[in-house]
Amino acid sequence: MFLDELDALDQKIIQLLIENARMSYSEIGEKTGISRVAVKARIQSLEKRGIIEEYTTIINPQKISGAVSCYFEIEIQPDTFLQAVEILKANDTVTQIYRVTGNSRLHVHAVAASGAEMEALIQNVMDPLPGLQSCSCNYILSRIKDIKGLRL
Repeated sequence: MFLDELDALDQKIIQLLIENARMSYSEIGEKTGISRVAVKARIQSLEKRGIIEEYTTIINPQKISGAVSCYFEIEIQPDTFLQAVEILKANDTVTQIYRVTGNSRLHVHAVAASGAEMEALIQNVMDPLPGLQSCSCNYILSRIKDIKGLRL
């Protein structure tokens, strides 16, 4: 298991937060058998150690009329790799950037308000990336399984 370094109580707290990050300290205390104050201290410790990074709201773009989600596989020349990454990071339509195995390859996810906005991203950002060797785009038709963060 990924969380073997944590005791059973911290593992249970993390599992509860994955199921519902809005769960109160009191509710977590009831489910774990410890006080609200002890829950708060444990969660703060997990946050301080970087085990819990953030709490966020996830919007499903497919539920918003007209939204378009795409994945890009991009190959960049090594000497312009960092410059291309900075351009992608600065663009609000780009939601995720991963460096993956291969020759300076990137896996990029983008969510646009419309097909026209996605086309503009491709024409104005992707196509002119410095050192671009290849770029393929995959339009997401539907979300079948999407796990955020670490699976327990």
